[in-house]
Amino acid sequence: MTSSLIERFDISDETVRRIVTESLAGADDGELFLEYREGEALVFDNGRLKTANFNTDQGFGLRAVAGEATGYAHSSELSGAALRRASDAVSTVTAGYSGTLADAPAGTNRRLYGDENPIASPGFEEKVRLLQKIDAFLRDKDPRVRQVTASLAASWQHVEILRADGRLVRDIRPLVRVNVAVVVGDGDRQESGSYGMGGRKSFGEFVADDSWKFAADEALRQALVNLEAAPAPAGTFDIVLASGWPGVMLHEAVGHGLEGDFNRKKTSAFAGLMGSQVAARGVTVVDDGTIAERRGSLTIDDEGTPSARNVLIEDGRLVGYMQDRLNARLMGMAPTGNGRRESYAHEPMPRMTNTYMTAGDKTPEEIIASVKKGIYAVSFGGGQVDITSGKFVFGCTEAYMIEDGKVTRPIKGAMLIGNGPDAMHRVSMIGNDMKLDTGIGMCGKAGQGVPVGVGQPHLRMDRMTVGGTQA
Repeated sequence: MTSSLIERFDISDETVRRIVTESLAGADDGELFLEYREGEALVFDNGRLKTANFNTDQGFGLRAVAGEATGYAHSSELSGAALRRASDAVSTVTAGYSGTLADAPAGTNRRLYGDENPIASPGFEEKVRLLQKIDAFLRDKDPRVRQVTASLAASWQHVEILRADGRLVRDIRPLVRVNVAVVVGDGDRQESGSYGMGGRKSFGEFVADDSWKFAADEALRQALVNLEAAPAPAGTFDIVLASGWPGVMLHEAVGHGLEGDFNRKKTSAFAGLMGSQVAARGVTVVDDGTIAERRGSLTIDDEGTPSARNVLIEDGRLVGYMQDRLNARLMGMAPTGNGRRESYAHEPMPRMTNTYMTAGDKTPEEIIASVKKGIYAVSFGGGQVDITSGKFVFGCTEAYMIEDGKVTRPIKGAMLIGNGPDAMHRVSMIGNDMKLDTGIGMCGKAGQGVPVGVGQPHLRMDRMTVGGTQA
C-alpha cells in the first residue's frame, strides 16, 4: 500500500486540502499528519509460541498552533465528517488570534532506508521455525539453560504531512527487531542475559544463521557471567563505561536535558547554559538522524523537517538544543529535525534520534589500565532520571571489577548514581572506538514511545558513586 493516504478519505483531495487551509487560517503553524501502520510481533517462550500478533492502524492528526497554544484533534476514521469535526476543534485555538503562518520545512530528496515492508519476508511459518531453532540451540548449548525467550518484531509505517500551503511530504519507515533472552540456573540461583538487534531495514541480515547464533551466544554468555558474579561493592569508584549500548546513560542523563521544550520552560538542568562549559574538554555529543538504516534515523521528522546531524555539546561546551518547530520558533532558533510523535494520536515534541558521544584518542586497553581500583560497566538495564535536577540512577546488567589496571571478577547489583551535568565533567579519558548500539533503543517521554539509537566510545569517569549490595 503505497498510494497517497489522502486518497483514503471519502472526500476529494481538493476538499481535504481546503479544510486544512481553513483550519490553519490565523495560526502560526500546523499540519495534517496522516499515518498507516502495520505491525507484527512473535514471542517464543518456554518452548512454545506464546504470542503472535498482527495489527493495522490508520488515522490522522490535525494541529493548529497559535503562540504557545496548540489545538490538536485526531481520529482513526479517514472521513470528511471526522476531518471537519477535527477542524472545528483545532480552530478554537486561533479564535481572536492573528498569526503569521511559518514557512514550510525545506524539502529533501534523501532516502535513508528502503520502503519494502519487512513483515512480508520471511513468512510467518518460517519465523516460527527460526524462533524454535533459537530455543533448541540454546538448550543444547548448556544444561544450565532454564528458560529461553526469543522474539521477532516488525513494523511498516507510511506517513504523509500536509501543510496549509498545499505542500505534501511522505515517508515510508520500516523497522525490525530481534531479541533473545536467557535464564540460566545453578541450584537455587538463577541469572539472566539478553541480546537484541535491529534497524530500519528488512529482517535479512538479522535472521541469517551466523547473526541469530551470535545473538543467542551473547545472551547466554551474559547470563553465565552473571551466574558467577559476586555482589557489587558500594562506594566511590573510578568507572569505565564500555562502548555502544552504555550510551543509554548519556541519552537519559544528558540527552533529554538538551531537548528544546525543557530548556524553553527552564525545567532542564542545562537551561540558560548555552555557550557554557557543561562537560569536560574533549566531550562532544551529537544527535544524528541521518545515519542510513539506523533505528533512530528519519528521512524527515513528524513535522516534515529533514533530519540532521546536530552537534549539542562541542569540546565540553553547550552549542545546541534539539528542536521541533514550535519550540524553535518560540526560542528564536531553527528546527533541527527532532519533532517526533508516537502516532497520529499524539502531538509532536522535541525528541532524540541517534544520540552519541564522538570518539577520542585513547584505546580501551589504555583506559582500563589507568584504573587502580574501579568498575567496568559493559551493559545497562533500567534507569531513572530527573530532568530538572539531572540526577540519575542506572543499573548495570553486566559489570566487572577493575583491579590494578586489569578486568577481574564479574559483579552484580551495581547501581551507578550521579548527576548528568556533573558526570560529564568527570569524564577524564575518551576512547577511540565509538560505536552505536545494536538497534534496540526505545525512548519514552510524556507517555509517547519512539525508536532511538544511542552510542559512545569507552569512557573513564572519575570518582562516581556506586550503589551495591556489599559494603
